[in-house]
Amino acid sequence: MSGPLTGIKVVELAGALAGQYCGLLLADLGAEVIKVEPPEKGEQVRAVPPFSGGEATYYLSLNRNKRGVAVNIKTAPGQKIVRRLVGAADICIENYRPGTLARYGLGADDLREDHPRLIHCTLTGFGANGPLREAPAADLLIQGYAGIMSLTGEAGQPPVKTGLTITGLAAGQLGANAVLAALYHRERTGQGQAVEVSLLDSAVSLLTYHAQAYWATGEVPARQGTAHPGLAPYQVFSGRDQDFIIAVTNDRLWLKLCAALGLEDLRADPRLATNAGRVQHRQEVAGRINAYTGKVNAAETLAKLKAAGVPCGPINTVDQVLADPQVNQRDMVVQVAHPVIGVLPALGIPFKFSATPGAVRLAPPLLGEHTAAVLQELGYDHDALQTWQAEGIIGVREK
Repeated sequence: MSGPLTGIKVVELAGALAGQYCGLLLADLGAEVIKVEPPEKGEQVRAVPPFSGGEATYYLSLNRNKRGVAVNIKTAPGQKIVRRLVGAADICIENYRPGTLARYGLGADDLREDHPRLIHCTLTGFGANGPLREAPAADLLIQGYAGIMSLTGEAGQPPVKTGLTITGLAAGQLGANAVLAALYHRERTGQGQAVEVSLLDSAVSLLTYHAQAYWATGEVPARQGTAHPGLAPYQVFSGRDQDFIIAVTNDRLWLKLCAALGLEDLRADPRLATNAGRVQHRQEVAGRINAYTGKVNAAETLAKLKAAGVPCGPINTVDQVLADPQVNQRDMVVQVAHPVIGVLPALGIPFKFSATPGAVRLAPPLLGEHTAAVLQELGYDHDALQTWQAEGIIGVREK
């Protein structure tokens, strides 16, 4: 075990991305995370293609550093097992629709009644209250509902979603953040608490400067492609061979860009001397820069801008990112031994600690891989496990 959360125990009841990503972040920080899945088929993401060695890559991406047990929580014995698991834990994460686990006696109030020090984190779609509390949610729906899609895409073209499942990932990050704050509160007071994070709230919180600008001006933000509403030039430009990015964030960098590309008339134009002026004339600025960059290969323009200290860069594909020297120097691509696949590549840990570094310690568990070991650690004997397995209450992966 390694990481600043070594010694903290987490029970994860989460079949969707937000809860699993929340658990993943805590596991990468060193917590012991035990994920609970249905015995027959496991959680729903196990069925999402593509597959590697029979395991869904979606599942593999979210569940390293966890131990897996398979328990049917719809049965009375299964509910008792989960309550016992939670009784030995510091944190419980759940990702069901509001009220679902309460029907099985496993809601936040039920679990915290017996364990007041427990930090219980619920991740929902639209939230635990309000008129849409029971509405089914998906990332695409939330991106549309929360206004993210209204901002994404080219002007005058249909809205598009982000390439990442951004609302689930944001909710998972905020859930982990909230759990750590609650853990600190418990450290000071001895009191646990319930924490709730929704995909909708998480997505709305990302609107930040768009919302503030609307309140100030009354203008509804619109799609601008890769351009920034308050900075220029700050977008994708076209080279003769490929597209690339220029990100000018202040007036000093604007002067450097003009000098590097020989655009002296733009440098001398008083309308463009300030960022506000360039934003007002963004189409003219972008057109002039594209007129230059479109005549030469992207690498040539990027070399000139980098030499001048102007922020710029390529638009990498996923394969290029995973092979990139900077990414690999940062240990963001690692390998872990997997019982079926063999050597499993995995993304590294994005937070670095000088004294308590995290590590990719465990491969994503096979369905029921740790059921026997975890339940025996709780005091259940071999006979009980055999009986429950025969009755479909638990699933045990045979070695």
